Amino acid sequence: MTQLSIKFRIVTPERTVFEGTITQATLPTTMGEITILPNHRSYIASLNPGELMVKKDGEEILLSISGGFIEFHNNELIVLADTAERAEEIDIKRAEEGRKKAEELKDKRISMDEEEFARVAAAIQKESARIKVARKHFTKKGISIGE
Repeated sequence: MTQLSIKFRIVTPERTVFEGTITQATLPTTMGEITILPNHRSYIASLNPGELMVKKDGEEILLSISGGFIEFHNNELIVLADTAERAEEIDIKRAEEGRKKAEELKDKRISMDEEEFARVAAAIQKESARIKVARKHFTKKGISIGE
């Protein structure tokens, strides 16, 4: 029996982050987390910053995304992400520093307009998602990340 699959591609303005055949994808949409399996109905959605998980050959692959859009049609899933990184590419220390800087800026909100505040809040979400994805990946692999 042939296992059904999904042709998957995730791209950012800079690069193609992942391309291949998968059996499932779980994504953080603005309407909540969804899982797409082969033969899912056509679907278009906006993405929130967070964890994107795909299954390939029984293995979970984790990615951190900072938003974007998805389109699923005829067992082809395309993710157009603002930014995306595979878990193993994330530098946790750098992500924690980025989140800390953004939170410090947010605490100084008094001199910030709404647009600047939204930018800082988005940076916090992005860095938090990166940290979560990287920690989950390294913990599953049994690698100490020195907390």
